[in-house]
Amino acid sequence: MIGKIISHYKILEKPGGGGMGVVYKAEDTKLKRTVALKFLSSHAVGTEEDKIRFIHEAQAAAALNHPYICTVHEIDEYKDQSFIAMECVEGKSLKAKIKSGPLQLDEAIEITVQIAEGLQEAHSKGIIHRDIKSANIMLTAAGRVKVMDFGLAKSSGRTQLTQSGTTIGTVAYMSPEQGRGDAVDHRTDIWSLGIVLYEMITGELHFKADYEQATIYRIINGKPPSIKSRRSDVPKELEQIIGKALAKDPEDRYERMEAFAADLRELRIMPPRKANTMIPQKKSIPSPSSPSWI
Repeated sequence: MIGKIISHYKILEKPGGGGMGVVYKAEDTKLKRTVALKFLSSHAVGTEEDKIRFIHEAQAAAALNHPYICTVHEIDEYKDQSFIAMECVEGKSLKAKIKSGPLQLDEAIEITVQIAEGLQEAHSKGIIHRDIKSANIMLTAAGRVKVMDFGLAKSSGRTQLTQSGTTIGTVAYMSPEQGRGDAVDHRTDIWSLGIVLYEMITGELHFKADYEQATIYRIINGKPPSIKSRRSDVPKELEQIIGKALAKDPEDRYERMEAFAADLRELRIMPPRKANTMIPQKKSIPSPSSPSWI
């Protein structure tokens, strides 16, 4: 594929993965800009539901214009295979950053605020992401967040793309209502963002088990250990914010992303406290060679 011209895009680099798609770095020969081309993965090409969801991803993301959301330029087709041309984000995933160790509290808060602002824009357009996780968040060299992969997004007024009672999303980040296969609203994204914040602060997932069904059971029924048992310098106010985002009943969570972000902003400007013992930082281990863009 390297050097091949597809429509008005020239393929530049080997593919990277992203959700249900395969991603290539390419040059837009008309507008002279670097883009990312996302094709449906070969294993899903024959699945009509995946094709519909893939096109839906482009339509959902294209409806959004926000600095913290990856921009979609167009959707096109090549040899009966649909592809999305989107902004090429230079940087690394939040998941990769967390692998080097838990983040400083102020950095974790800033990243969460940016994600919340991007998702608030999506929610204001009636779009629920439904698959927020650290792997779907890119961080640019300038420290700006980009929310990626709207492949599981649900828009108001659209037909749900899965059968009733089917779970959809990434298990460890699922809300209790997702785990039960219930209908969800924007508050499922609030839960998932709470999990991401918890992960940034502790380096661990909130709920984890050896297999998926056990993880889902714990999400729905389990009581996780206090965040302070995993990181002692977390202030009480931040613990309360995370607890509210991760309330099992959606009615007990933040009503809107902007309220979640507002509480974090208020905490950000509070006078710093003397830190207790920090959890040890993991040494950075070089990851296998892979594209640093998506």
